[in-house]
Amino acid sequence: MKKIILILMCLAVLGAIYTLGNRSGSISVNISRQEVTIPTPTPFPFADLTIPYLQNRSYDGQLTDRTLVNQYGTYDAFLTSYQSDGFKINGLLTIPNTQKPSGGFPAIVFVHGYIPPSQYQTLQKYEAYVDYLASSGFVVFKIDLRGHGDSEGTAGGAYYSSGYIVDTLNAYHALENSDFVDPGKIGLWGHSMGGNVVMRSAVAKKNIPAVVIWAGAVYTYEDLRTYRISDASYVPPATGTPRAQSRQRLFDAVGEFASDHPFWSQVIPTNYLEGIPTQFQIHHAVNDDVVSVEYSRNVVKVAQTKGVDINLVEHESGGHNINGPAFSDAMRQTVEFFTTHLK
Repeated sequence: MKKIILILMCLAVLGAIYTLGNRSGSISVNISRQEVTIPTPTPFPFADLTIPYLQNRSYDGQLTDRTLVNQYGTYDAFLTSYQSDGFKINGLLTIPNTQKPSGGFPAIVFVHGYIPPSQYQTLQKYEAYVDYLASSGFVVFKIDLRGHGDSEGTAGGAYYSSGYIVDTLNAYHALENSDFVDPGKIGLWGHSMGGNVVMRSAVAKKNIPAVVIWAGAVYTYEDLRTYRISDASYVPPATGTPRAQSRQRLFDAVGEFASDHPFWSQVIPTNYLEGIPTQFQIHHAVNDDVVSVEYSRNVVKVAQTKGVDINLVEHESGGHNINGPAFSDAMRQTVEFFTTHLK
């Protein structure tokens, strides 16, 4: 008799799992007056990389105390941090020292390109970029993506991980909930690898008003196969590191990239562009020898077929960082674009 009761209880548990297996959360079953919680499985391995997952999860970043590091003519610069997936993420925050508008300042989440994570420092690189935007009246939040500098977490890379997108959208949420930013006037700026990050962030959040990308890469993922990336500074993860192991588990679970694969089709950001109101401006130097200008030309063609408002500005010189005379031209147009769509 006891065996029969035990079998019936097991069948009841299996039935509950079968019925609720596709729901998120957990199943609670009472057996012999003891509650047993049975976690329900995720729909498929590495679902967190997909756009639908990123669209449906929550973001709850909040700025911590600010430490003043410098004062300039029209803005002050601070070090601050916020939480993202339980990690402390650091960043450089600039705030205009002019009269705050009634609704708050317009703001930009600034996402850096690839820099070897162990070499990254908050107050180095992109100084001229941040200064130009900050001097133009924008709050600028240049975040140190997880695993970079003193930010916690593992630097998992942009293209086969969702961590950097989560960090970007938690930073966005932190600005939305600050008392000095207009929550309806926050844009994204990304360079190189950051181009992929801000594109995926835009389709995940779906209501970001303006995005600017400089020399971005990897939007359709087929483009990575076609154009590749020639970055001499890139340091591949050593075998056995958490990043290398995670990448291998990904490919073992779902296979190498294929655009028509049910999993990979949900990772490609350009598959989710239809209907989003975001305005995009892309800058790329024709002589960029790290990320081919064809990445930008291709994404513009794809986005335009989906009704997206996107504009490509090509610069004859400047290289991957769009330096020299092209820098001032690209920055001027970037500020004009953000002013039009955020102010």
